[in-house]
Amino acid sequence: MEPKVIATDSALQLIEKLKRKYGPLMFHQSGGCCDGSSPMCYPEGELLIGDHDVFLGEIGGCPFYMAKAQYEYWKHTQLIIDVVPGRGGMFSLEGAEGVRFLTRSKVCDTFE
Repeated sequence: MEPKVIATDSALQLIEKLKRKYGPLMFHQSGGCCDGSSPMCYPEGELLIGDHDVFLGEIGGCPFYMAKAQYEYWKHTQLIIDVVPGRGGMFSLEGAEGVRFLTRSKVCDTFE
């Protein structure tokens, strides 16, 4: 069984750096326009999670959620969270580091 969400080594290193700075973290990808189409990193509990969100798993010990409507489009893919240079979402914690989280994906028909 493959997990629904994984992270590259560079993403995991950045997550550890951000956890040292900010404490426990969480991720959310809404699928909305602009910032919402990227994985967003917040201090854990800063974003309220509800029935409209799906828990996909953890990366670097941090929960990762996706908006249920977005998940319907992505449910047959494995999300691979990576890091690239550049500015990301203005509310996502990695923005101050000069990098941004990026979602890559691959089609996968088996999940945990």
